[in-house]
Amino acid sequence: MRSTLGIVQARTGSSRLPGKVLRRLGGRTVLERVVRAAQAAEVLDALVVATTTETRDDAVEVECARIGVACHRGPTDDVLTRFLGVLDGHPTDAVLRFTADCPLLDPRLVRLAATVFAAAPGLDYLSTSIARTLPRGLDVEVVRADVLRAIDPLATAHHRTHVTSYVYAHPRDFAVLGLTLQPDLSDLRLTLDTEDDWRLIEAIVEHFGDEPVEVRVLADWLADRPELTVLNAHVRQKELQQA
Repeated sequence: MRSTLGIVQARTGSSRLPGKVLRRLGGRTVLERVVRAAQAAEVLDALVVATTTETRDDAVEVECARIGVACHRGPTDDVLTRFLGVLDGHPTDAVLRFTADCPLLDPRLVRLAATVFAAAPGLDYLSTSIARTLPRGLDVEVVRADVLRAIDPLATAHHRTHVTSYVYAHPRDFAVLGLTLQPDLSDLRLTLDTEDDWRLIEAIVEHFGDEPVEVRVLADWLADRPELTVLNAHVRQKELQQA
């Protein structure tokens, strides 16, 4: 049986919303919400938060200790090296990559992606964002650990920041699968990158509480509340080379 490790990349130095991963949503920090949702999928053998060696991220390490999850610290912008550092201490077959700006992560989607990946032994990488049908902020990706090691001497510039982008940018070299789900909910933005994103997510958490919400339940609720979805409809995601 293949082992699966979850890695949550988290740092406080966001350019558009500094400190967002440690903001409190309801009774939990944003980081804790992501960690608990990933664990609730019940497909991970272990989970590690990968943060930076910057002094300001001491607070991330403190939060990890508080919520009882392992923490690894590495370079700020070379996130691939950060992930490889995690793998040095936590050998595994497959990695589920999470980012700490997705506090509405749906454990059911995590479980589905991990199950599909495990059912295809020759697969190198799976993502729900290659052909996006999910809201931004609920995507899931899985990659073989040995593939991350294989791209280390090949990945440069933004590919090191985004960890897996070298893999899906070279589909002729790797077995890449895009997972899509219906209905198409890609018009919704549920990631946390700006104050307007925060206003929407805060309203959602105020209604649903601290436990993860199934994506279809959340989408149906938002469909009747256009005054909420308009809050961050104007926000544009950074380009891959900029983020």
